[in-house]
Amino acid sequence: MNNNEINNSLQYWDNLHMEYNRDDIKMDDWLVDFDSIILSSKTPILDLGCGSGNDTLYLINKGKQVISCDQSRNAIDNIKKNFPEVYDTKCFNMLDGMPFDDNSYELIIADLCLHYFREKDTIKILNEIRRILVSGGHLIFRLNSMNDVNHGAGKGNEIETHLYETDDKRLKRFFTEEDIRYFFKDFNIEYLNEEVMTRYKLEKRLYRGCVSKR
Repeated sequence: MNNNEINNSLQYWDNLHMEYNRDDIKMDDWLVDFDSIILSSKTPILDLGCGSGNDTLYLINKGKQVISCDQSRNAIDNIKKNFPEVYDTKCFNMLDGMPFDDNSYELIIADLCLHYFREKDTIKILNEIRRILVSGGHLIFRLNSMNDVNHGAGKGNEIETHLYETDDKRLKRFFTEEDIRYFFKDFNIEYLNEEVMTRYKLEKRLYRGCVSKR
């Protein structure tokens, strides 16, 4: 991403994550099928791109220690306000690397936050995730599907294959199963399925997946 794309992205997410309360946060049940992995994690769980905190809330309700991470200072400030019990928070851009030690975490959650980058940057971020996961550690994620026509698939200026520039000059990637298997080739893919999410006003098509570090 160039500086304009980075700044446009940060402004967009800061504007989206203005002040809100814990009772306003909406959860869906996408993590339920992975409860055995969640409950067995002995290290704090990283919630990358935590946003409003819907996954942070789910994990806290499971009695887990959570480190909520986002590039938006507004998002992090809201997490601190709404979840005083959160284990820790980190405000950083994933393009700058992950501020965590090698082989430190058993589980990372990345819910709809890994599809905003050019190919080389996506690979860089996934390599960072592999670096900080322990051997056998898991990454559970959701990604835009190329069938997600309600939320921009195939629309706008195509910068790279399946990567589009939005009207507000941000980047947004949409994946096929083949794309995911390419980007995650250095992981063991344990679960991958195209699904429908109904948390938004319009139906959203996405991929839900779980991979582990070799």
